[in-house]
Amino acid sequence: MITATDITVWTISGVLAIGIGLSSYAKRKTRDKLVRELAAMEPERRQKVLQRLNPKLAMEIREQLMERFQIMS
Repeated sequence: MITATDITVWTISGVLAIGIGLSSYAKRKTRDKLVRELAAMEPERRQKVLQRLNPKLAMEIREQLMERFQIMS
């Protein structure tokens, strides 16, 4: 037997799952845009931008630049 509580819990869970999915999609899309912009930059300027980023994020972006664009930064 399905109660109102069950429906409420499932609805809340669904809304949370959609929110988390959209959040990670937006994060991935923003990171891809940043990688494309960095690939188009001059090497010196790219290095300056990467040095200002969080070290973990900078490492991930460097890996993406090497994999997708064969750019050694």
